[in-house]
Amino acid sequence: MNLLKKIGTVLAVVLGVFLILRAAAEPFVIHPGNKASYEHDWGGPTYIGATTVHMLPGIIALVLLVRYYRNRKKS
Repeated sequence: MNLLKKIGTVLAVVLGVFLILRAAAEPFVIHPGNKASYEHDWGGPTYIGATTVHMLPGIIALVLLVRYYRNRKKS
């Protein structure tokens, strides 16, 4: 594995972990009963839109990281 590929892999994992942590924290940051906490966020003014926009990248990153590590173990 060459150096650039290793650097790219590390950066992708760091970004993925950030997105996963952000997705995990999102339900605790915005409150469904308080529209002011999410109406000006991306995906707002609805609660489901704001949570989807902020959590979906983390869910996708989690799936991709799990697939990457499972395939890596097989090799």
